[in-house]
Amino acid sequence: MFSRKHKPIIERCESDMNTRLRLKYAPYYRVVDSADGVNIVVEGRPMVMMSTNEYLGLVRHPKVIAATKEALEKWGASSCGSRLANGTRAYHIELEETLAAFLGKEACHVTSAGYLACVCSLSSLVQRGDILVVDPSIHSSLWDGALLSGAKIERFAHEDMDSLAKLLDHLDSKPAKALAVDGVYSMEGHIASLPQLCGLAEQHGAALVVDDAHGFGILGRDGRGVCDHLGVTERVDLICGSFSKSLASTGGFVAGSKALIEYLRSSSRQIIFSAAISPAAAASALASLRVIQEEPQHREQLWANHHYLRGILENLGLDYWQSPTPALPIVLGNREACYWMWKTLWDEGFFTVMSIAPGVPPGKDLIRTAVTSLHTREQLDRFGEAIKLGMKRAGLKLKSA
Repeated sequence: MFSRKHKPIIERCESDMNTRLRLKYAPYYRVVDSADGVNIVVEGRPMVMMSTNEYLGLVRHPKVIAATKEALEKWGASSCGSRLANGTRAYHIELEETLAAFLGKEACHVTSAGYLACVCSLSSLVQRGDILVVDPSIHSSLWDGALLSGAKIERFAHEDMDSLAKLLDHLDSKPAKALAVDGVYSMEGHIASLPQLCGLAEQHGAALVVDDAHGFGILGRDGRGVCDHLGVTERVDLICGSFSKSLASTGGFVAGSKALIEYLRSSSRQIIFSAAISPAAAASALASLRVIQEEPQHREQLWANHHYLRGILENLGLDYWQSPTPALPIVLGNREACYWMWKTLWDEGFFTVMSIAPGVPPGKDLIRTAVTSLHTREQLDRFGEAIKLGMKRAGLKLKSA
């Protein structure tokens, strides 16, 4: 009989010293003891969160808290199962119908995670024998959906429409095709060239799927997202996204034609076998959706802070990948410089995330930062001073030097 130490897979994992060292010393999985907006306490130390996705700062909004409490009292903590097995609840329908109308789509299905919404949008829509064309910078959730689909995957250069056009022209015309992109690329902050993408998809008869997790709530009319922002909502077949960015909740959605959404409900493993979104999560998302329409000041403050922080980065001569969105990366180009920048910002009381190759393209190693409506000018000014110190420690020259 084999003992535990003779299980090669377990032994391989447990003997990986690099993995253990990364878990112990790397800037990931730090424990946040408490959080009030961007003011957090990490392992007993007060800090300013500079990499959150809570763009509009609605997590503690009174209307959101009240709606969440009411849902808990009425429905309890969970439906404890999938909608197929346990039944759709009235709060699911209310949220889906409101979202569909807001997005300008016929129908919508909500999931317990934004990740699941993106996975199901591709894993069921695209099948073996089809061709799926993707921007290589799509979120991991779309990538996983692509791999699960069994389709042949083709890549085009990030946001390069000439590259995409040439690729589509050279593909076999017989297989069915789909195209998948992010509406806003969370690491780079880039907005997808959706008008051109729609045109190429239509020219080649390809279905178009857009993950708008980072555009929903902040772009477009009242925050309707990047498809609305660029005037292509009717030309995009499926819009999927998350509640954990602008809507102060957890969960996700996929929106499209009624027939397409019903198809996903009856064929997607991620929908059929996943527990439904909880009453509290649905209520907080719905309340946040109403707040962003009734109180535009949150979005206005977000964009004011975005322009202010972008100005700081420009004055320091830093590459922020020309991001036009609240995700403002500090692109340094190598992992050593990224480490010293991250460590300095940490020492100065700012929580950021270090992203290095292969998580980002070679030569684009970066510190991911994101601004919200809750940041104060004083915090952003202090962040700018901390970046200066980080540049010195990383051996980078200040623009004024």
